[in-house]
Amino acid sequence: MVITAKMPEGPEIHLAAKFINKIASKHKFGDTIVKSEVSTKNPDVLFSAKHYKISAEARGKELKVHLEDVKNSESKTHILFRFGMSGCFKLTSVEDLPKHAHLQFYTLEDKSKVLSFVDYRRFGRWEIEGDWGKKRGPDPIFDYDNFRQNVLDHLDKAAFNKPICETLLNQTYFNGIGNYLRAEILYRGCVTPFTCAREVLAPIAIKKEEVKLEIPDLLELCNVVPREVLELDNGKNYDPDTSEKEDSFRTWLQCYYVEGMQNIVDANGRTIWFHGEAGPMKPKNAKVVGRKGGTGSKVPQSGSNPDVKEEKEDKKGLKNNKNTKAKDNGKTKLKDMDSISPNNKRSISETKNSNIKIEVNNIVIKKPKVERKKKEAWTLSEDVSNNQIVYKSTKKSRIKTEHKVKDPTSKALQKKSSTMMII
Repeated sequence: MVITAKMPEGPEIHLAAKFINKIASKHKFGDTIVKSEVSTKNPDVLFSAKHYKISAEARGKELKVHLEDVKNSESKTHILFRFGMSGCFKLTSVEDLPKHAHLQFYTLEDKSKVLSFVDYRRFGRWEIEGDWGKKRGPDPIFDYDNFRQNVLDHLDKAAFNKPICETLLNQTYFNGIGNYLRAEILYRGCVTPFTCAREVLAPIAIKKEEVKLEIPDLLELCNVVPREVLELDNGKNYDPDTSEKEDSFRTWLQCYYVEGMQNIVDANGRTIWFHGEAGPMKPKNAKVVGRKGGTGSKVPQSGSNPDVKEEKEDKKGLKNNKNTKAKDNGKTKLKDMDSISPNNKRSISETKNSNIKIEVNNIVIKKPKVERKKKEAWTLSEDVSNNQIVYKSTKKSRIKTEHKVKDPTSKALQKKSSTMMII
């Protein structure tokens, strides 16, 4: 069983806690907790009991796993997890233990099973008896009132000088909001991503009685949108035993990696998906790319690159008007050439012993092969008097001479000077 299928954000962490509690209600755990040998940046868990209880709770992008000895309630501890890019929990048999299972909790049944923290990319971290991050704000899902107040009380901070799409990833104020959530929240709120965060959020501070809103404000959407993810398929949308899990999430998405939407890389190197104008604070020289082709969306899988890779368009046109070469089985393909119309189909190839042939709409254009200048070679021609050695060029009609004189301290001849003469 698997709990998450993509880069974990607030809803995925809460689903992980729910998953752990469900497993703990059906299985008994005991003995030593095992850490993988490759997880060198995380501490060993020295807690051990013949039989212990497991429970979990989540807050934003952090999760605590509580361990308590069944026979001795005073013997207990907890582990604070941060999932990184690909962290998740899995329940498997011992024989099917995942390769990247970095922390393992074993059951006491005859056919032993393992609850593992699996992290393919190894950015996840855990701390023994760690506390919630001091720089992380209240949870927008289950602590909404404090979350809202925390944002409105700090609108004068520098974080709100940035574009709203970048501020939404600031965990001090938006704990648990990640890349796909910010895209969906801004899309639902009809907010351009590169608008100053303060300009977007300041009007929200006005009492609701004074302003009638047809749609939820942006802070309310930070609660509503993640809750919708939690309620997909009654909270089973990330359970691999439910075959519709991925389809239901793709159907739910309205903006993130959806056909017809646009994307751009923000100042932090993260891809933001949106519809319409990017906004006045769009990064300079940033290129807006639209999603084309296919139906539905492809969500990054656990352990893959969480940043959406833009599709490479090679159906039409030449890119950036630059000449680039790619070698393939002894042949060189010339991808770009300024002289060819980008709308024409092309077939370009070159071999070592032939000229470049370019086929445009069944018309073959030959480009003369450029001869490379060969390095000049010299051969010994003859010896002349006064220790002068003459070399003759194999390429041009000219000679080179070297004068050598006796070294008083050695029998060897030493080079004194060198000249070149045109014949």
